[in-house]
Amino acid sequence: MPNDNVITIVGNLADDPELRYTPAGVAVANVRVAVNQRFFNKDTNQWDERLDGFFQVNVWRDYAENVAESLTRGARVMVTGRLRSRSYEDKDGQTRWVTEIEADEVCPSLKWATAKVTKMSRGGGGGGGGRDTAWSGAPAPAQAPAADEVPF
Repeated sequence: MPNDNVITIVGNLADDPELRYTPAGVAVANVRVAVNQRFFNKDTNQWDERLDGFFQVNVWRDYAENVAESLTRGARVMVTGRLRSRSYEDKDGQTRWVTEIEADEVCPSLKWATAKVTKMSRGGGGGGGGRDTAWSGAPAPAQAPAADEVPF
């Protein structure tokens, strides 16, 4: 059965990634991605951009550390993931809802830039490990943590 809850956005990081750790030690990187729409303005005969919005993106585990180490504010990225809504209680006791993207992939856009990719070694029991260009195999898909690991 296909997953109907898939979203892909392309935009620019509004801030440097914020890397935090849950009480259980699980890494999570939070990034805000600004998505713009580019259109040709016939009146000025130039290309203009209009902000469509900001999207909060959560990246988990080793992938979070990779994102925090590799990307900075202003970087153009493509994000694919799943929409997640959650509620929390604000300081006034009101219930607030937020919708975020739980990222499966965060990639630098190479439309107007270049990048050097360094593969991570994955030896020795599922930890991060050092850099290794002989790494083979695909990384495990990003997964949201168990409910008791989420720092909300």
